Amino acid sequence: MTNPDVIVVGGGIGGLGAAFSLTRQGLNVRLLESAPAFGEVGAGIQLAPNCTRILDDYGLLEEAKSLGVVPDSMVMRDAVDGGELSRLDLRDLEKRYGYPYMVIHRSDLHGLLLRACERAGVELVTDSRVTSYENADGGTRVTLAAGEVHEAGLVIAADGLHSVARKLLVDDQPVSSAYVAYRGTVPAGTPRVHGIDLSEVVVYVGPRCHFVHYGLRGGELLNQVAVFESPKALAGQEDWGTPDELDNAFADTCGFVQDGLPFMWREKWWRMFDREPVMNWVHGRIALLGDSAHPPLQYIAQGAIMAIEDGWVLGEHVARNRAEDGTVDWSAALAAYEAVRPEHCRRVLTTSRKWGELWHLDGVAREQRNVLLRARDTYDYAFVDWLYGPTALTPDEEPPMFTPIPLSSARVDEPESPALVGGHSQ
Repeated sequence: MTNPDVIVVGGGIGGLGAAFSLTRQGLNVRLLESAPAFGEVGAGIQLAPNCTRILDDYGLLEEAKSLGVVPDSMVMRDAVDGGELSRLDLRDLEKRYGYPYMVIHRSDLHGLLLRACERAGVELVTDSRVTSYENADGGTRVTLAAGEVHEAGLVIAADGLHSVARKLLVDDQPVSSAYVAYRGTVPAGTPRVHGIDLSEVVVYVGPRCHFVHYGLRGGELLNQVAVFESPKALAGQEDWGTPDELDNAFADTCGFVQDGLPFMWREKWWRMFDREPVMNWVHGRIALLGDSAHPPLQYIAQGAIMAIEDGWVLGEHVARNRAEDGTVDWSAALAAYEAVRPEHCRRVLTTSRKWGELWHLDGVAREQRNVLLRARDTYDYAFVDWLYGPTALTPDEEPPMFTPIPLSSARVDEPESPALVGGHSQ
C-alpha cells in the first residue's frame, strides 16, 4: 500500500470537501470513513454566499442549484403571534455578494461532494475507525480500531464533535445548550404545504423555542425544524428532548407552528452541543477541520459552511506553498491556515450563541427584540457583511464585525424606533 500525501479522517461534508480541495491541488488523498458506507443523516441545510462562492470555484455550484432551491426571501416571524419581524431579500443579497443563498438537502450536498471526490480520484476507504493519531519522522500516522496503520505527510482530522484528534490539543468536552432539534420533511402535495411559499426561508422565534421551514429539492419537499429548550436537560435528567417535551414547548405558539408539529420525525431528535472556541488547531502534521475544531450551535447556519471553508483555505495555502517539484512546505501551509481560520470560527461560534439567546427571549426582552427587528430595513446588510463576503485567506482580509445594538435601546411603546439589531436566520 503506497502512502498518500494526505490522509483525511472523516467522510462527512467537511472531510469530503477537504479531500476534494487538496486533490485538485495535485495531491494524493486517502479518506478514511468509520462507517461501512458513506452517507449523511438529516434534512435541509442552508448555504450562504460565502459557501456557494466556493462551490462555484470547485465547479459544483450548478449541480448544487439543480438539487436544491434558491429562495427569494428570508423571513423572521414571532412564534407567538405569527407577525413578521424582519426580512432579507435574497435575490438582492445575491447581487450584493455575487453568489446565491440556497437551501439543499444535507444528503444531496454530501452526495455531490462524494461524487466530486470520486471523479477527482480520492481514495475512499470505509469501515476504518481511527483510534489514535501521532506525528512521525517527516509525517504522521493513524491507527485504526482493527490495528491497521496508515501513514502520510499530513493528516486532516475531520472527525466531528467527538473528535479523537482534538484531545491532542485541548482536554475539553462538548457543551450542552439544553436545546434539542426535531426535523421532518413533508411532500409538496400534502395539505400542510398548501398556502406555504416555498420560495421563502422562514423562522418563527419564540420563548425558549423556534420553528423553521423552507422548500427543498426544487420545491418537492417542505423542510421543517422545531427547536426548544428541554426542562429535563436543565434538571440534569439523562432522557431529555423527548416528544412530550416537544409538544409542551410549543403549546403557546401560533396555530401555524403547532400545525407543523405532527409532521416532525418523532423517533429521532438532535441534542444541540457546541464547544468553547480554541485557537490552536495544528499539532505537528495533524490539523483539525470542521466540527473537530469548531462545532457551533446552528443559529447562523454556518456549521457545514465553516467546514467547507476550512478545506478551501487549506487548499489555497497548499498552492501558495508548493515548490516546482511538487513538494509542499507543510509547516508554512498549516501556519497560514491556523493564522486565519480559528479567529473567524471563534466569531461564528460566539455569535451563534448570542443569536440563539436573542431568538428565545420572553417577556419585555422579547418585545424589545421585536421592536428592533421590525425597525431593520430589508436592504440593510450591516450585520451580515462580516459573514457573507469572500472567505479570508489571511487575517488582514477578515472583515470587521458588526456593532451590536443593546436591547435596552428599544422603547417598547415606540414601535417605530430606528434602532437595529444584528443577526441572521438558521
